[in-house]
Amino acid sequence: MDRRRFLMASTVAGVVAAAASPAFAQARQRQDRSARINPLDPEVAELQRRTFDWFVHVTDRSTGMTPDRWPTESFCSIAAVGFALTCWPIGVERGWMTRAEARERTLITLRYFAALPQGPEATGVAGYKGFFYHFIDMKTGHRFGTTELSTVDTALLLGGMLVSSRFFDGRHADEVEIRDIARGLYERVEWDWAVVRPNRISMGWHPETGAIPHDWFIYNEGTLLLLMAIGSPTHPVPAAVWDEWASAYETSLAEQGGEPYLQFAPLFGHQYSHMFVDFRGIQDAWMRGKSAMTGRPIDYFENSRRAVQAQRQYAVDNPGGWDGYSAEVWGLTACDGPGDFKQVIDAREREFFSYSARGPGERDDGTIAPTAAMASYPFAPTEVTACLKAMKARYGEAIYTQWGFLDSFNPTLTEREGRLQHGRIIPDIGWVDGDYLGIDQGPIVAMIENGRSGLIWRLMHGEPNLLRGLQRAGFTGGWLDA
Repeated sequence: MDRRRFLMASTVAGVVAAAASPAFAQARQRQDRSARINPLDPEVAELQRRTFDWFVHVTDRSTGMTPDRWPTESFCSIAAVGFALTCWPIGVERGWMTRAEARERTLITLRYFAALPQGPEATGVAGYKGFFYHFIDMKTGHRFGTTELSTVDTALLLGGMLVSSRFFDGRHADEVEIRDIARGLYERVEWDWAVVRPNRISMGWHPETGAIPHDWFIYNEGTLLLLMAIGSPTHPVPAAVWDEWASAYETSLAEQGGEPYLQFAPLFGHQYSHMFVDFRGIQDAWMRGKSAMTGRPIDYFENSRRAVQAQRQYAVDNPGGWDGYSAEVWGLTACDGPGDFKQVIDAREREFFSYSARGPGERDDGTIAPTAAMASYPFAPTEVTACLKAMKARYGEAIYTQWGFLDSFNPTLTEREGRLQHGRIIPDIGWVDGDYLGIDQGPIVAMIENGRSGLIWRLMHGEPNLLRGLQRAGFTGGWLDA
């Protein structure tokens, strides 16, 4: 906390100069100019369309629920539903879906979720206090098993709903209803109820045991959650929640190319909030202070750019000696893996994991997740495009299908006598997952669109609840001031 107070105590002139410096403006201009000069590669466009089609194919037409995974039979992931809702406006803008169909699908989803029962009971309900359970049953919409009431997954679900409310802005009765339901679902969430410990939002709640004893504190994917909670017009949490969140940043600092950035090992932590929030050119007190201190402007977008480059460099260095890692093939995040076991490969004992959050030096078992790179498109379009082409060239239809990329693959694991928890071994390829995961598919569609047109970012520029959250959290600059 002392370090943070020092940063916030930087002179006003220095802080403002960093946020509005010519270097900062020039960096934004270079990114915009690059997007104009280098139009979307046809293979990236094809990947976006195929992944979008996956959501069309698997999302239930009568309820709007999207399965956590497919084709393995699965429960519904509420975050995946939020991602599906985010996809429909993209489909309309790209000409892949009519506005009428997107409107119908969206309204079906919103009506269904608005009607789901809420309460403190352990069964027979979908949520409590406005929050929803992480996973809900695909048939009943009720809590699946003993899953937690999830604060962050509720935020991701609501992110998609608020995108819908911004996109469907017409006078058509269904579009008016979409806006009304989306606002109502957001405003009924009792974010302040989830503040169990001072100025920290709990990760969730179980009816059997109460609040989860862990909070959203270190730098990770929780950014959107905090902004939504701070910006609520009905049940806001204090702005001090953001100050408390940022007070832990110094413990997450790393360097990429001599430049500091907030590290979170799996790349989804650098992507999820960026699906909905355009962090380009806007800064909170911590980012303004860091810019003033180092003389090098940084915002959360630039932070993610550095994190992506660090991951790519990790693949080049390949300290674990895993097969397939290179400057062209890279990407570690939360994804499926072959299973939880150890196996000797080339006289070296290797440890593998099933579904797990992977990153440089953290549970890295040689499993590559295409979404890690593909959903990083706005941060590194040239490198991501090269990665897409290299993955397709090396592994082809074994990992790339009519629905885009299967969730993950592992070129090191080429033989297995024991049980595999997911996927199969393909000769000359290695282990390949058999499923697509909704929370990995969604960022591919949304982030490619943000990189090519900024559609979702532009829609959310006008979202009053997000604006309120950003301003209360101390963000200034760029499009926010305009």
